[in-house]
Amino acid sequence: MDHAIPVGLILITGVVLAIVAQRKGWQPSLAVTLAAGIGVRVLILVLAAVDSWQPVDYARSFRPAGEAILNHRDPVLESNGGWHFLPMIPYWYGLLLWMGIPWEFAGRLVTVVCDIVLIPLVGKLAGPPNERLRAFQYACNPLAILVASVHGQVEPVSLVFAVAAFVVARGPGGWRRPEPLPWLRPRELVRRFTHPLEEDRGATSRAFWAGVLMGLALSAKSWPVILVPALLMFLPGLRSRVISVVAIGVPPVLLLLSLPLGGWTAWEQLPEVLKIIGLRPGDVRPITGDWGWTAVLNGGEWVLNPTAAKIGQYMIYAATLACLYWWRKADPIDVSIAILLAFMIFTPRLGAQYLLWFMPFLVARPTRWAWPTIIGCSLWAAVGYLVLTQFPGVTWYRLHSPWAISSVVLFPLIIAAMPWRRREAEESGPDAITARPAAAPTQ
Repeated sequence: MDHAIPVGLILITGVVLAIVAQRKGWQPSLAVTLAAGIGVRVLILVLAAVDSWQPVDYARSFRPAGEAILNHRDPVLESNGGWHFLPMIPYWYGLLLWMGIPWEFAGRLVTVVCDIVLIPLVGKLAGPPNERLRAFQYACNPLAILVASVHGQVEPVSLVFAVAAFVVARGPGGWRRPEPLPWLRPRELVRRFTHPLEEDRGATSRAFWAGVLMGLALSAKSWPVILVPALLMFLPGLRSRVISVVAIGVPPVLLLLSLPLGGWTAWEQLPEVLKIIGLRPGDVRPITGDWGWTAVLNGGEWVLNPTAAKIGQYMIYAATLACLYWWRKADPIDVSIAILLAFMIFTPRLGAQYLLWFMPFLVARPTRWAWPTIIGCSLWAAVGYLVLTQFPGVTWYRLHSPWAISSVVLFPLIIAAMPWRRREAEESGPDAITARPAAAPTQ
């Protein structure tokens, strides 16, 4: 990257401001926070757009998907395997390209706008009294800026809808742990659905809209499916949870049907499209070696290893179930933090942008080791984005291997950042953790 030094200095400044804000208990106004967040993201977007280096997937995968929409073709089938998600984001790519905006700007506009919207949403997720502090800290988050403004990766699009879904599901009165469902009594389960409690009946509207928002998150990328159990924990009963699950399926189904209805895809091609965007372990392209245990196994080299990929997928499923059990009495945001951090430990494949998944949740409800983890993961990703890109061809490949293997150094931090001491919510309504003074240490 040509502008690595100015970008790096901006990111370091942001980290310093975020830490000082924590120490001093700053509570900047939303206007100040948005001005800082927008200014930094737009500045780095411009630097990245005019750079001679462009991320490979951004140029060779995302762009063909947008051009396919522009040319009235299927974005999944026409991108040479580069786009294996629903067409929501390619629709926006196609619209911006149709408006004549150069691709180097157009693709990043989608992610930067979503990441800007995430700033106040992270504050809402944190809730009082630290709402403005957490929003400011996310505005300064270096990894979010790198992923949105430099890489143009689509994680912020999924996250903006997922975080919004959590905020809506929690509702204005905060979260209260619902009464346990009588899983061993089927008749009572049916009765709970047909004769819901007043609280459950009152949650119908927010359950529906939270489900729609989570469905939009899944329409951008498939990974937010692991957040669905935590989302449902915000809802008070069986009826509202069923409504939310049904609503989650609405946006993906409508977007899938929009392809043949809009003329981008022939009806007989839908099975092939569905196979490419499938969630089964065998449907995931088994590229391993960029992160963690598969990087050590492969010597930091990319290897198509279906066995390791499948084992890793099932390890993720097992870890998710373990987190749901271990944190079953915790605040749903802490459940999400646990699941997402566990994913980073067990996943057989990872791009640096995956590390953004847990950032809004960990910033909103930080643990004692949250900021060492945020800084460590951001530093590791920045080496990939800003340092390795200084070297061409064979030199880059030679440096990539030790960089990938070095990811295991982050594992102790990631494990330490889990909400180990928050296995059970301390009180009904907003969790006691969020009620502490801004400058107080977190656990």
